[in-house]
Order: sequence, then structure tokens, then C-alpha cells
Amino acid sequence: MREPTSRRAARGRIEQSPLPDFCQLPALFALLVVGALTVTVMWLARDDPRDWSAYSVGMLFATLLGMVAAVTLCALRPWLQRLPGHLPYVGVWLLILLVVLAGSIAAHWFDGALQMHLVRGSLPVFVRDNVLIAALLGAAMLRYFYVLAQWQARLAAVTRAQVGALQARIRPHFLFNSMNTVAALIRVDPDAAERTVEDLSELFRAALGQHDSADGTLGEELALVERYLAIEQLRLGERLRVRRELDELPRDFPLPRLLLQPLVENAVRHGIQPLREGGEVSLRGWRDGNGVRIEIANPLPATPPAAGNGHGLDSVRQRVAYRYGPLAKVQAGAQDERFVVLLQLPGGPA
Repeated sequence: MREPTSRRAARGRIEQSPLPDFCQLPALFALLVVGALTVTVMWLARDDPRDWSAYSVGMLFATLLGMVAAVTLCALRPWLQRLPGHLPYVGVWLLILLVVLAGSIAAHWFDGALQMHLVRGSLPVFVRDNVLIAALLGAAMLRYFYVLAQWQARLAAVTRAQVGALQARIRPHFLFNSMNTVAALIRVDPDAAERTVEDLSELFRAALGQHDSADGTLGEELALVERYLAIEQLRLGERLRVRRELDELPRDFPLPRLLLQPLVENAVRHGIQPLREGGEVSLRGWRDGNGVRIEIANPLPATPPAAGNGHGLDSVRQRVAYRYGPLAKVQAGAQDERFVVLLQLPGGPA
């Protein structure tokens, strides 16, 4: 069933002006750090003797304002996201000013009621100065969040384009090689030819289908790898030997689609196909805390192809870094006459 036009339009507006999630720690941390730095700079810029009690009260005031602003923006974020264009950022900026305005009035009143004499100047001057500072710093911070969101959107678009390129590359490779295999098997082994057509059909459906989510699961990706290996097994025969040690892997682990299949394809094309006697491709995987580690290894030919082993490896690195962050690692290189690719993927949310 098609999504209603109004809902698609609203979702499109949200994607065009993504706001930071003020319910998460990074946004709250940014608000608190900006407030703390502001208080520190203003305290250091004073000519009179430094008053540590005033500095402590100022830090407490900035921290409370940051937390109140974060809670307010967290609660109102769904409503702000529905605004068109850049109005969500304008709304966030105005809400920050409103919180600072109300907090400044309350702080001035408490200072007078408790006779602490920590606030200098009249109420209008105190409120005006705080609102002006919040306006300038809030605009700078929101500009940073906006640029960061645009960069993430461009990176996501590049990632989708890379997936599309990988899918496009699969079409002719599997089509020509697999059809030749089917043609050769039709007379000598009709059952094997039928299984190959079924595997090929499922492989294309899984690899080239349209998906609403950028992520699949590790189990789905391993099934895709098995279909690829089944087709290559018929083409290469006994030259292709596969060793699997994958029982420890959690099949429901979130994984970008077409992440492992290109690496296994590289192992077969660059490690097995050039060898007259063939060789063994090993697939190993195990848990690593909340994450996983996956190793793909193949023999190194005596004369490597000019393009090198691991075509598309840079794309895999970029997609892993985008999806899993700096804790993820993709290591590739020769080890004891074998080419080994090791993926270290942390668990947890994206």
C-alpha cells in the first residue's frame, strides 16, 4: 500500500532539516560545554579579583539552563521536526532564548530574595546580557549542528550510491558466468542446472531488491554469500574449497546489505580463480563482546593481478566507518601466504 502523499511530504521535510536528538548525550554534552566555557571566559575576563563563589554559582546557573533547555528541546523535537525548511532550527533557537530569559529572571529574583548579591546590575541589564550571549552562542551551535547534519546526509547518499554500484557490478558477473554454468549442466546434470537457476533467482532477489532499511541482518548476508558460493562451486568444481566456522555468530546482528558478499567474491576471483589447482576460502566468525569479528581468507597467487586483491575494499571500509563509527575496523593484508580480511564490528545502536 502506498504511503499517503501528506505523510511522504512530511517525512521529506524531516529528512531535509534533521535536528540533533537532544534526548541523547552528545547534544546535552554540547549544551553543557558551551555554557561552561562561556561562564569560564567571562570569569577570566574580569579585571577585579577572582571570586570563586561567583564562578561556582555561574557554573551551576549555566548547567541548570543547559539541562532545562535540553529537556525542553527533547520534548518538543517531534513538533519542531514537522516545521518546513529551516524553521526547525529557528524554533530551537527561540526556545533556547526563552529558557535563558525565564532562567535569568528567576535567578535575579532568587539573588535578591536571598540577598546573595552575586548578580550585578539591574534586572533588565542582566536579562539583556544573558539573552544576547545565548542568541550568539545558540546560533553558532545550531550552525554547527546543521553543517554536521548536511555532512551526514551527503555521506549517507554516497553510501547508497556505493551500494547501487555494487549491485550493478553483480548483474553482469553473475549473469554471464552463471548462465554459462547452467548451459553446461543442462544436458549432463539437469537437477544441478535447476538448482543453479533457483539459487541465481534467489541471489538476484536478495541482492538487487528494493529495501526500506539500509540494514539487513548477518543471517541474511550469510545466506546471500552461500548462494554465491553455490554458483561458483558448480563453475569451479573441486578447485573451490570452503571452510566455514560461523556457528558462534549471532544471525540477528544488524549488518549493511552487500557488505560481506563483495569480500567473498574478491576471495574467489583473486585467490581461487587464478590458481590452476584452486584453493581454500575460509570464513570464520565469532562474538566480540556486543559486536562480532569476521575473517575472510584466501590463498595468494604467485603473481597477483594488476588491480590487486580486494577490489571494492575501500568502499567496504567507508560503509563500515559510516555505519559503526570509529570503533569499527577493517584490516586487510597478506598473512602467511594468504590474503586475510578481518572485520571488527561493534554492537549497539547506529
